[in-house]
Amino acid sequence: QVQLVESGGGLVQAGGSLRLSCAASGRTSSNRSMGWFRQAPGKEREFVVLISWNAVTTVYADSVKGRFTVSRDNAKNTVYLQMNSLKPEDTAVYYCAALRIQGSSNYYDPRTYDYWGQGTQVTVSS
Repeated sequence: QVQLVESGGGLVQAGGSLRLSCAASGRTSSNRSMGWFRQAPGKEREFVVLISWNAVTTVYADSVKGRFTVSRDNAKNTVYLQMNSLKPEDTAVYYCAALRIQGSSNYYDPRTYDYWGQGTQVTVSS
């Protein structure tokens, strides 16, 4: 079992920044690729970014490319999501998740992740 706990969400004005953290415990997640997803009210869960276990590979959704930066510290079992130039449309609950099958090409599909955090709310006011 891997337990994931997100933190760092909050209310910010458009153009502002937030840094989310995802702390892992239990069975190590340091050899897992990790993803961030978000879900706005009434919408499906949406892929945001993937980071490989060694941080060599990152894949961003077009909607956040150039504004969000993912990183990880395996010594601390923590993944980070730095979000800059936030927009009202970034408002959502943000989740981190562990990819079940490493190297999967379906990393954008929530069904390919087997461990999820409880989520942290990000609200961007205009």
